[in-house]
Amino acid sequence: MSGVQMITVGADDGDQRLDRWLRRMFPHVGQGRIEKMCRKGELRVDGGRVKASTRLEPGQTVRVPPLPDADHKPADPKPRVSEADAKMIQSCVIYRDDHVLALNKPSGLPVQGGSGQSRHVDSLSEALRFGYDENPRLVHRLDKDTSGVLVMARTREAAKGLTAAFRHRNTRKIYWALVAGVPTPYLGEIKTGLVKAPGHGKHGEGEKMIAIHPSEVDDTPGAKRAHTLYATLYRVAGRASWVAMEPVTGRTHQLRAHMAGMGHPIIGDGKYGGSGQENLGDGWGAQLGGIISKKLHLHARRLSFEHPATRKPVTITAPLPDHMKDSWNTFGWTEDLAADDPFEELQ
Repeated sequence: MSGVQMITVGADDGDQRLDRWLRRMFPHVGQGRIEKMCRKGELRVDGGRVKASTRLEPGQTVRVPPLPDADHKPADPKPRVSEADAKMIQSCVIYRDDHVLALNKPSGLPVQGGSGQSRHVDSLSEALRFGYDENPRLVHRLDKDTSGVLVMARTREAAKGLTAAFRHRNTRKIYWALVAGVPTPYLGEIKTGLVKAPGHGKHGEGEKMIAIHPSEVDDTPGAKRAHTLYATLYRVAGRASWVAMEPVTGRTHQLRAHMAGMGHPIIGDGKYGGSGQENLGDGWGAQLGGIISKKLHLHARRLSFEHPATRKPVTITAPLPDHMKDSWNTFGWTEDLAADDPFEELQ
């Protein structure tokens, strides 16, 4: 068992999570132990209590409590990625260079682990090394049931640059969705606030975001301003529409809550649009019925950012997932019908 150690964060180790930094320093210490040390206040940064997700800055001092010796208590063997999963996640790669990697994330695959989730992008990232010593790092998120462009950093420096770009909104994301009904006006913006409505049960099942009027944001605890651009591209009579959306802010479930708040929930979104098909006067249900899939029809179509190494603009586009492609075929739509940037006149 080692003694207490006071370790200074190096110049190259800044802007990374405490748990990842610690696992690099002490590979035999598991995530569960790190979380426990944080909860008990044994693991501290500059004398203060921290969470495992706290980001470190160069020059900070990390207090590391006594740890079991690696020879004494070897780390639990890291689960290997199965051959089938490795082949699946590698087939999702749509862009790769020496610094950046991008996936067309499948619908239904979580980005990170949560309650009862052991198979997710982060757990499969070992299969995305492509000759590198380290796994690529996540720098942003997509909901489990949202498909599309997911960027990862292949180096620590790239992770630092990309994380800052997403944090400061120096990126542009365009999503495609199939929504119930026809939004009007066809081109516009949504600026309602969002506040979390509590769920029920031990893990807050049913928790969701509720749209509120902008004038209520300042007086509503926990509410945040949210801003979405949208463009109605094509429609099927008055029943459904192909909509492009650009989130100006990045709130939890922002696009889903904003579209449902206008009365046009995204098809397949049972959380925000219910499981029915009827227009009950306050909006449509989130299912179309027939052969249209009940999966969520929300896809991160396009992501633009400044490359963290070359500083040149990069734009990555992801083809539709199969269930959305089938719906597009049903309505006679093809991906090339849409403009690359339907929001040029709003910029």
